[in-house]
Amino acid sequence: MNILLVLAFLFFTGSTAGWILEVFWRRFFSKNNPEKKWLNPGFLTGPYLPLYGLSLIILFSLSFTDVSFIKAPALQKVILFIFMSICITTIEYIAGLIFIKGMKIRLWDYSKNRFNIKGIICPQYSFYWIILSAIYYFLIHPRILSWLYWFTNHLTFSFAVGFFWGVFTLDLCYTFKLSAKIRKFAKEEKIIIKYENLKESFRKKNEELKEKTRFLFPLKSDIKSIRELLHDIFKSQ
Repeated sequence: MNILLVLAFLFFTGSTAGWILEVFWRRFFSKNNPEKKWLNPGFLTGPYLPLYGLSLIILFSLSFTDVSFIKAPALQKVILFIFMSICITTIEYIAGLIFIKGMKIRLWDYSKNRFNIKGIICPQYSFYWIILSAIYYFLIHPRILSWLYWFTNHLTFSFAVGFFWGVFTLDLCYTFKLSAKIRKFAKEEKIIIKYENLKESFRKKNEELKEKTRFLFPLKSDIKSIRELLHDIFKSQ
């Protein structure tokens, strides 16, 4: 199989599935959404979360790790899942740190969780990664090779994944252009902007302006520029 096609498929599948998982988590279980609204959980506009795409690639790769040097079969699996969680948590930490230091944006905030590190990672969510690693290993990995063979032999689906990457690239350009404006404002005000709080503030501000709240474009307004809205939001706080 072409390794680039395999990686493209895994990233596409993981990013999309992760977005769906986060949408339902925030709608029904998240304490940060007391109104139980449907929220777009992503930094990007479209229905995908790149962190989950990278995580699926990591899970796929590490599932082939030889842990036969550990004698107890059950312990083999536990050690493997912990190692998977550590790798994904490391990626999560690096991504969060890059955005905080480089973009002045905090994409998520675990500062209220116990034993967190800089509000970027914490044991609770690392434990969730262990559970997701186990679910992947037992329910998905045994079937994923046959899915990959099917995918690489069906050009129609390959086109769908190619279309995803085209839209994803355009979305990256749009979002980073938007985040550059947020970064400029944050540097001027010498603050770190919490992205989830910002989206919620935009939603409430749009309601004040009698604008329709957008699911896919939560930081967009037809009445005011993003800079004007940022000033209005942070002046009122």
